[in-house]
Amino acid sequence: MRILLAEDDRTQLAILQRTLEQWGYDVQAFSDGAAAWSFIEEGEVPALMILDWMMPGMDGLEICRRVRRRSVGRPCYVIMLTGRRDTDDVVQGLQAGADDYILKPFHKEEFRARVRNGERLISLQEALTARVDELEAAIERVTQLQRLIPICSYCRKIRTDENFWLELEKYLAQHSAVRFSHGICPSCFERLEREDNEHPDPS
Repeated sequence: MRILLAEDDRTQLAILQRTLEQWGYDVQAFSDGAAAWSFIEEGEVPALMILDWMMPGMDGLEICRRVRRRSVGRPCYVIMLTGRRDTDDVVQGLQAGADDYILKPFHKEEFRARVRNGERLISLQEALTARVDELEAAIERVTQLQRLIPICSYCRKIRTDENFWLELEKYLAQHSAVRFSHGICPSCFERLEREDNEHPDPS
């Protein structure tokens, strides 16, 4: 899993990056918020982001707001790093769209547990999305015509289960997702043209 890490303290940034890479993550690290946001704008939003609240250029809170406003298909889990401890600050971070909140300084194992929790929730969201896609595909298949259809051999109308006779187009429109556009095939065009020549308009 790729993690975007943004922290303006370069020493702390290097420690966090090395730690995350040791745990098996692919880390894209930035020392200021503007550079981190430019990276996000240029490509796909990383599944997990760890953002320092206070950074030059653009703070983590603003990055979080922009990510949440951006329409993305893939889930994104945001962990905010900060030394702010007031309840109002916590609420502000969560309202901006952060999923978790780690106070500095923090214990290494606490940090690991929160990252793993984010990874687990992302995996659950992706599995749920895949399941929804499967169900939608199954529903679409169910709506397709997959049975013997009684059709009149002369007028081509179809008999419904209620013993009504419907025109082919109307029946298909009611029992499938198909829509019709109308034209004329070459053989019908030739037949109509021949009939017009054989029976010209007397006017």
